[in-house]
Amino acid sequence: MQKDTKLLNAKEVGKAVKNTRKQLGVTQRNLALTSGTGLRFIIELEQGKPTCQLEKVLTVLRTLGLKLVIKGK
Repeated sequence: MQKDTKLLNAKEVGKAVKNTRKQLGVTQRNLALTSGTGLRFIIELEQGKPTCQLEKVLTVLRTLGLKLVIKGK
C-alpha cells in the first residue's frame, strides 16, 4: 500500500507518475498504449508540463493504480 503524498503542482504530479511507472517496470511507451494516450503526452506529464489535459492525467493515474483525492484544509 502506498503512502499518501501531497502533490501541490504539475511537477510533483509528473514526478509521482514517473516514480510509480518505474516501480511497476513500465516503459513510457507502454504506459501511453495502456492508458490510451500518446508517448509525447506521457513525456510532458512526467516533466511537469502545467498545461496537460486533466482528463488524460486522471486516466494515466488510474492506469497506474493511483487516485486523486481532494481534501479541504
